[in-house]
Amino acid sequence: MNNTVLTVTPNPAIDVTYTVDGVELGSSHRVPTPLYRAGGKGLNVSRVAHQLGYPTLAISTAGGPSGEQLRADLVASGIAHHLIPVAAATRRSIALVDTLNNTTSIFNETGPALTGAEWQALAAAVVENLAGIQTDGGLTRPGVLVGSGSLPANAPADFYPGLVALAHHAGVPAIIDTSGSGILAAAKAGADLLKPNNHELMEAVGESDLVAAARKLMALGAKRVLVSVGEEGMLAFDAATPGRYLQAKLPAPLAGNPTGAGDAAVSAAAVALANGVTELREILRRATAWSAAAVLMPGAGEISLRYTELADQLIITDH
Repeated sequence: MNNTVLTVTPNPAIDVTYTVDGVELGSSHRVPTPLYRAGGKGLNVSRVAHQLGYPTLAISTAGGPSGEQLRADLVASGIAHHLIPVAAATRRSIALVDTLNNTTSIFNETGPALTGAEWQALAAAVVENLAGIQTDGGLTRPGVLVGSGSLPANAPADFYPGLVALAHHAGVPAIIDTSGSGILAAAKAGADLLKPNNHELMEAVGESDLVAAARKLMALGAKRVLVSVGEEGMLAFDAATPGRYLQAKLPAPLAGNPTGAGDAAVSAAAVALANGVTELREILRRATAWSAAAVLMPGAGEISLRYTELADQLIITDH
């Protein structure tokens, strides 16, 4: 039996994806009905794991009519969840996929601030589920804790370091996927795996060299770092061998919607760590293949079943 992937999404959203055949700025466009889905990075991680049959529990918040929409979608999708009711309405995230020009534009609403009591309730839910998750087969322990996404306004600066500490106290690895000062704080807390993209990494560290930036995160305390680099695939670093790294890429880039590619990579890494897979090369292979397979799907939170075929096509090199 596979161990549960426990995800935490402090700033969820209703993902709205429009697909259009060309965009003319300043003009009106008639569009098909958009895809509405419960989103936010951690929820996408859980959705991908659930799609492939791996047990997962998504912890998040939900508020207002949009929060009810988020809850209803999780129920309809069959994704196990623990939602914290909050006063503010859940935000929206809008993706505009232009199939003619092969571009995707994202419009992320700012997440509403939570009250102190709401933050405490969110943390309590994490503690409760790290101790054990009630399933049809009885009480199970999670195999990994994933904290993903941006933080809403006025969030506690120690939220992600706190997740790392809670995970380690429970004896499970912690994966953090965020940006800015949050990723630096998670590194200092000793996160087992950080998953920025190249732009997030270099901006957070203040370093123009990608490899040097990843090594700075490990010098701060991160054990491993996976970095998405677009058409160049993904890089993997391990603090145990800081002078070396791995790169995985496809022979040719894929066209599609890259919105959820990073979340799919995190899901692959989380499933691997939850079930005792620790070899960096294998984690990189799975993460890159799932990430590429996500590009082939219309919305974030799902991957093409071609992921095994894509894994076989990967070119993995040592540096």
